Amino acid sequence: MLPIHDENPSGCTPWVTYALIAANVLVFLYQLSLGDQGLERFFFTFAVVPKEFFADLHRLSGGGSVGMLDFAPLFTSMFMHGGWMHLGGNMLFLYIFGDNVEDRLGHTAYLIFYLLCGIAASLAHAWSGPTSALPSLGASGAIGGVLGAYIVLHPAARVTTLVFLGFMITTLRIPAFVFLGIWFLLQSIQGLAALGAPSTAAEGGTAWWAHIGGFVVGMVGGAIARVAPAHGPARSRYADTWYSNR
Repeated sequence: MLPIHDENPSGCTPWVTYALIAANVLVFLYQLSLGDQGLERFFFTFAVVPKEFFADLHRLSGGGSVGMLDFAPLFTSMFMHGGWMHLGGNMLFLYIFGDNVEDRLGHTAYLIFYLLCGIAASLAHAWSGPTSALPSLGASGAIGGVLGAYIVLHPAARVTTLVFLGFMITTLRIPAFVFLGIWFLLQSIQGLAALGAPSTAAEGGTAWWAHIGGFVVGMVGGAIARVAPAHGPARSRYADTWYSNR
């Protein structure tokens, strides 16, 4: 299933969402200029490597010297991508679902929320494979947080979705709680299957627990926003109901 757009008008111009998309694209274009060796150094410097992350934590807990920059990958990794498909898929989801969450939270709170979800996602991934020496990167975890907030705030909003049924391709209007619920279920199944599975530099893989961690933290943020006063003059017609009469 591939989302095309949601039927959920926003009451504001989502400047932060646009800025995040631009930042991710610009970083990716910079990656393309590095060449293979430069790109490898870039990944191992600015992406999260769980084994190195826990080594830094161990040194810090033992009174050793650890600089703040050693933990910078928790932030920088969420603006990096491994290829055009990785970037395109993430930015599509952010574009479709980010505007309504930004509308509900407000620009500043939404940016803070997005970054916190991305950091939580990196921590969840590191927890799932603490001995992994593979760099983990991408906006999927932070965007997972946006999806988690969306399913709480706008569960009944219809998502026009491209569905592949064998040789037939069609579009369906699916409630957000169904579309995003299926998305989260698939991440959870893959994440549970990956627990304890060995990873090698040759294999690579998907950071399923980053998606799961981001989504769960996003749901918590969405629940808090749901009971908080609405930001701005506009609210979605789907904000306070699980079903729509259509």
